[in-house]
Amino acid sequence: MSTTMRAIVQDAYGTTAALRVEEVPVPSIGPADVLVRVEAAGIDAGTWHLTTGRPYLMRLMGFGMRRPSSRVRGAAFAGVVEAVGGEVDDLQAGDAVFGSAAGALAERVRAPRAAVVPIPAGLGFAEAAAVPISAVTAVQALTAAEVGEGDRVLVLGAAGGVGHFAVQLAVARGAEVTGVCSGPKTALVRELGAADAIDYTTTDALGLGRVWDAIIDTAGNRPLRALRASLAPEGALVLVGGEAGGSILGGTERIAAAGLRNTTSRQRLVGLMARERQEDLLELARLYEEGAFHPVIDTTYPLERTGEAIDHLGAGRARGKVVVVL
Repeated sequence: MSTTMRAIVQDAYGTTAALRVEEVPVPSIGPADVLVRVEAAGIDAGTWHLTTGRPYLMRLMGFGMRRPSSRVRGAAFAGVVEAVGGEVDDLQAGDAVFGSAAGALAERVRAPRAAVVPIPAGLGFAEAAAVPISAVTAVQALTAAEVGEGDRVLVLGAAGGVGHFAVQLAVARGAEVTGVCSGPKTALVRELGAADAIDYTTTDALGLGRVWDAIIDTAGNRPLRALRASLAPEGALVLVGGEAGGSILGGTERIAAAGLRNTTSRQRLVGLMARERQEDLLELARLYEEGAFHPVIDTTYPLERTGEAIDHLGAGRARGKVVVVL
């Protein structure tokens, strides 16, 4: 095995021009780790944030003040196990796995055993790389909202990386889903199982006088007051990130406000800080095998064009997921 590998590295925050392919050492693994040969890596909003260093609040959260604390970008991946640590007895070289770990935009990634699970039969590497982070966030959002049979659910950003999973997983729970997206994407949202798809460029879904039992906001640019006005008296609003709060707070103030108002409201207002958990990946693998959802891949890029992949996602043009293939 080679001792070096190609990886996407970054030494300073900025535009995607700050990214480059560089030969770096293959990471060594600990006793509870696995070394995975990466076949595909998913691009998500977190990749864009760590590239740009915005919002600045994230720098205070341990990601590095003047430069990224980790030089190699990427998190979600799918690939083949090449080596396992001495404490790992349920995986072996040659097993196909998916999960998340820092440094996934590289030919090899070191991951804790607890961060990966076997890829279910029939799921390709590019599709599998789309599931960690985005689908995990979607399932945690629906769980936080306690979405169930017969619930009326509104998904804002329904054609995006998290949103397109949320639509399918809510439908699988028996909910009646309305998805909000731009006009060219409404057909996709209906194909994913939504009972209705609203083009936000022509219609304000929150101004229709309709009420939903749960609202999953993955778009991050609606005022909290407007969202609550369209929510049932004992409904649940889940805010997934925030993209409209400026370069300093990045929408986190809206999440904080939801938390404060949640203490005095009959409505449940949740600012979701999704975490990668093995049990969610296992659940998603089971749901995929049952046909409950499928990842939608907008575009794939080679490793050398990772910057273009991140720019494509950041521009909001993607339908589903953007994936880098190695």
